[in-house]
Amino acid sequence: MLLSPVIVTVVIGGLAFSTPREISFSRLLPAAPALAASLWSVLPTVLLGAFCLLIMTGVSFFYSDLGTPYTLAAIAAVTLAAAYASHLRLQREETLFQVRLVADAAQQVLLRPLPERVRDVEIESLYLAAQEQARIGGDFYDAADTPYGVRLLIGDVRGKGLSAVGAASAVINCFRENAYDQPDLRGVVRRMQIAVTRYGAMVPAEDQTEHFATALIAEIPHGGGNVRILNCGHPPPVFVRGGDIHVHEPALASTPLNLSALLGDHYYVDSVAFAPGDQLLLYTDGVSETRDRAGEFFPLADWARRHHARAPRDLLDRLHADLLHYAGEGSTTTSRPSPYAAGPPGPGNADPAVEAAMSMAPWG
Repeated sequence: MLLSPVIVTVVIGGLAFSTPREISFSRLLPAAPALAASLWSVLPTVLLGAFCLLIMTGVSFFYSDLGTPYTLAAIAAVTLAAAYASHLRLQREETLFQVRLVADAAQQVLLRPLPERVRDVEIESLYLAAQEQARIGGDFYDAADTPYGVRLLIGDVRGKGLSAVGAASAVINCFRENAYDQPDLRGVVRRMQIAVTRYGAMVPAEDQTEHFATALIAEIPHGGGNVRILNCGHPPPVFVRGGDIHVHEPALASTPLNLSALLGDHYYVDSVAFAPGDQLLLYTDGVSETRDRAGEFFPLADWARRHHARAPRDLLDRLHADLLHYAGEGSTTTSRPSPYAAGPPGPGNADPAVEAAMSMAPWG
């Protein structure tokens, strides 16, 4: 690919010298520096243009009536334009590179890699963006080793773009600050509710309706026992106990973040047994909303029942592969270390949008 401008130049030059004058292949020489502008830097592009000028000058000794001055002028003009285009392209590539560095740094702050083990809880996670160039978005997750147990957060802000990233950042930072101080999960969620509401007040009025989020907090006590779950409108967690699969729907619905003004300030905590050898799978709606080409949702519970014997890391890797296969091959996703959840669009677009999920198990 990088040598294609040279190949084009050699082919055109060879044809110009070896064919009758009536064909005038030499008039195609300006195409070579034009092609070089999309592949090369400025100096090689200019040098190739100069080489094309030499070729045209040589051709003029054999065919003096080809309109050489016009072709030479065209080569010179195209070379100058190509050099400028190459300069602009390199500037934009450098800008894009810097933007990606900033996005990667922001991701390390907002979506930092989770530890593989916290106290007696083994955690595995995987994050995949819905688009290949994506770095950060509205999904959020974190884990905290608190005096009250290992607390896990996963959630999803409605919407896309910087506004969703800002709302997710507000939730994550609030969780990191309050997870260690609030003895009750309701207190943590109320603080997160306030954080999202305050963030929404700072954005334009037309965007405020977009800034609500689903969230789930799980608290695994040190030394084992029942896991406490507060689910604010998030997809239900999946418990794997040997060959038994339990999709835990909350007994009472809790209010999603930033919707308390409409739905009230109601938060309910469930308690579920979580013994050594059990696994807990948390995920965003990307997993639960994955569809095949016929529009059928991915059967997560049935899938977990078939793969219950896998270790947490193997469970996530297998889930990722099966989601891609279920939605249709050809997905462009970029892996990121984080909780894992995946999801595709509807039947019209079979590329799965893999976002975020966590699999964890207590050690015996």
